[in-house]
Amino acid sequence: MDHLQEEALEAPAKIEVPSGLGDLWAHFKNGALVENPLLRLMIGLCSALAVSIKAENTIFMGIAASFVLVASSFLISSLRKLISDEIRIPIFIVIIASFVTIVDLAMKAYFLSVYNRLGVWIPLIVVNCIILGRAEAFASRRGVLVSTVDAIGMGVGYTWVLLLMGIIRETLGTGKLIVFNKTLINLTSVIDPPRFFITFPGAFLVFGFLIAFLDLVHKKEGT
Repeated sequence: MDHLQEEALEAPAKIEVPSGLGDLWAHFKNGALVENPLLRLMIGLCSALAVSIKAENTIFMGIAASFVLVASSFLISSLRKLISDEIRIPIFIVIIASFVTIVDLAMKAYFLSVYNRLGVWIPLIVVNCIILGRAEAFASRRGVLVSTVDAIGMGVGYTWVLLLMGIIRETLGTGKLIVFNKTLINLTSVIDPPRFFITFPGAFLVFGFLIAFLDLVHKKEGT
């Protein structure tokens, strides 16, 4: 009986070490595509729908959220054996809030115009379900390397969907795509832009088409 108990206790440790690059790639791909946090897990939607009216906003929001996700996952995984189960959630929130504060102050100092546009959504990264969810479900249970790769994959998955939504909504809703004060696309001479796409119903419509697109990709790959 004691022997069986020892094996049960040792079993979780076996999955903390990735078997190789293939295993790491699988974790990255899982977050970026297979279990995309926005299109598959349906978490973190509020910020995505709110800030995606402008592509430039989505670039900064994606980078900010990804930084907090990766940094907090790395630290939580590093400290997971020292964190008591009874107080793990408050500790996770404190760690996440610390990195959000770094992002908030950095953006306010160097990218004030973008910071003002994003407004409350930067501080609200603290309660973004993607970050706290990965901390609880993955980083607190797995090794540092695999947790970091998982967080990078989730960050990339969140960012590419956010950016694509921003490009589509800004281009169709305003007739222009302006990034860093450069006009990349200008359709105003060709069409009268339907401003519907920069409203919340427009955001849900674009989001729905992206879900359908990802489903087609999964069907073709057999995932």
